[in-house]
Amino acid sequence: MCEEATVSLADVVQEDEQLQEEASAVLAGSDSERCSYPQGYVKRQALYACNTCTPKGGQAAGVCLACSYKCHEGHQLFELYTKRNFRCDCGNGKFADAPCKLFHAKDDVNGLNKYSHNFFGEYCTCRRPYPDPEDQEDDEMIQCVLCEDWLHGRHLGCDVPDHVESWEMICEACMNTHAFLWRYAARLAGKRRENVLRDLTDPPASDPVPGAAVESDAAKETTADETDGATEPSRKRVCPEEAEAKPGCGLEALQNAGAERPGSGAVFWPPGWRSRLCRCDACQASLAAAGLSFLPDESDTVLAYEKKGRSEEGGAPGHDPLMSALDNLSRVQQLEIIHGYNDMKSELKDFLQGFVAEGKVVTSADIRQFFERQQSRKRRRADDRFHCA
Repeated sequence: MCEEATVSLADVVQEDEQLQEEASAVLAGSDSERCSYPQGYVKRQALYACNTCTPKGGQAAGVCLACSYKCHEGHQLFELYTKRNFRCDCGNGKFADAPCKLFHAKDDVNGLNKYSHNFFGEYCTCRRPYPDPEDQEDDEMIQCVLCEDWLHGRHLGCDVPDHVESWEMICEACMNTHAFLWRYAARLAGKRRENVLRDLTDPPASDPVPGAAVESDAAKETTADETDGATEPSRKRVCPEEAEAKPGCGLEALQNAGAERPGSGAVFWPPGWRSRLCRCDACQASLAAAGLSFLPDESDTVLAYEKKGRSEEGGAPGHDPLMSALDNLSRVQQLEIIHGYNDMKSELKDFLQGFVAEGKVVTSADIRQFFERQQSRKRRRADDRFHCA
């Protein structure tokens, strides 16, 4: 008979903390109480699609975090992670007889929203669900910066770099749709972080991207955690006035310099690459026409959004549901309950720390025994008070 796999309490605690941190990164940047519709097309927010209200075969629709809780509780939801420039559809003309409970005055359609097969629970070029019960291969999924679809690493047509969470990916389809990106890829994509940082802070005299901006604060913060312990040498920085003074179009200079990269496979871009895109008037107009005005914006990145979410969650005071229930009790009752509650928390913590220290697994019998001891102690205290009258 095969042994049942077990984990230690320390493993459970560590996994729980990681899950809480990930949830804070994604969800804390979005409002869980108020529908985001009044904010218009939100720069970036956590989104969901409701398969119960808008199933495949109908119109695609997305709902904000608050509506997923308040309006679609108990429904089958597809988690879309985060998407940019989206306005909550909940309760609009796509939802028939299911109005939004949080905000009623909504247009029938949000014409600027962009939809994909993700809104019907399908991902990647293989159009499979996630998680996929039929896929036995251990493979991570990575989101494209442009189309925001999630693709399996094995379907990208290129190698996935180490520490991929600090890189941004543009899928092959989007690269080919916006072919000018291949010129930038020849210069920036696939470089080690320190080489890109060197280009950002100390461009060579033959720098073929004269219209690019210098590294932004957001890029510096993003790259600070990826130094692998190495100390970057101090370098002379180019001030914004000098950067703006450089004539010509950086993209055109790349073309004239013969910058080229084979147009196949997804492309991974290192931290800081967005600030190397040309900012001349012609390039900005081209980006706007292609719906890519967000691309040079370092704060558009998912990493920037997650950092904001962690910061907001970390600064929020802790909420204890028991404390909220004490408002209607007398001061004496409040103190008795608070003391009892804190004693129980302290004892449970000490009890569990023993298992952590010894690397033991906590069983349901152990927990049951702990609370039975608590109940026995409570009965003894009650009996003592009764007999001492």
